[in-house]
Amino acid sequence: MSSISGKTRVCGIIGDPIEHTMSPVMHNAAFRELGIDYVYLPFHVRQEELGKAVDGVRALNIRGLNVTIPHKVAIIPFLDKLDPLAKKIGAINTIVHEEGVLTGYNTDATGFLQALLEQGVKPEGKTVVILGAGGASRAISFILAERDANLVILNRGLGRAEDLAHRIARVFGKEVKARQLSEGNLAKVLVRADILVNTTSVGMSPDIDETPVPARLLNPSLVVFDIVYNPIQTRLLKEAEAAGAQTINGLEMLAWQGALAFEKWTGQKAPLDLMKREAIKALGHEN
Repeated sequence: MSSISGKTRVCGIIGDPIEHTMSPVMHNAAFRELGIDYVYLPFHVRQEELGKAVDGVRALNIRGLNVTIPHKVAIIPFLDKLDPLAKKIGAINTIVHEEGVLTGYNTDATGFLQALLEQGVKPEGKTVVILGAGGASRAISFILAERDANLVILNRGLGRAEDLAHRIARVFGKEVKARQLSEGNLAKVLVRADILVNTTSVGMSPDIDETPVPARLLNPSLVVFDIVYNPIQTRLLKEAEAAGAQTINGLEMLAWQGALAFEKWTGQKAPLDLMKREAIKALGHEN
């Protein structure tokens, strides 16, 4: 894209707050790389303005949106259709606008799965310990349950973990365990776990010295996936690597969910590696 014209298509991201988002950097670089006449903008939208914002997507003929915290569930009643996976999850992060019809997708879920598969990790039959029971955990838990993983969800508030476990059990007809996130419970479940996923914000910048899991509980047979991407190498990942575990950083999921959204809007294959590189550069970790 050389310059904005009357033909330029608009995509963007809505959230509150929105200043921290890496998505404009990734998507605008991808549009430029492929020579597509699109532009991607961040929009700060408060909860009470959500309905008006969705009306604006239709009125302004915006091609698509990413949706971030806190709107991933609240936006659903304003949409026309949901992709089957997004319907199961009950949360969306991507909207595609096709001739007045707005369809919601969850590329958080599929992006997480692609990042896992790309690293040679297949979730089928594996025991996965998931830390947190918020929106990201919901997307990740559902896609893993769909791929026949055995789930244990740990959250500081046990009620939320139990609610999520019951919801997944109802949809897939399989038992999902819920536990309170404590050192004792971590010690019990990690002994038998194949994959550990941190969906909490523990360890995110500026609190980079924090970790949700004591280092002594990590072991070489684990795959540790931390969806925090700032910093790219969290304390959890550093300590998991030192323990001999395979690690996957949050930038992988961020780039994949962005790439999958990009493909839905443009119909073209996303330049995934470029999107990763641009995000790394923007985070100030250029090698």
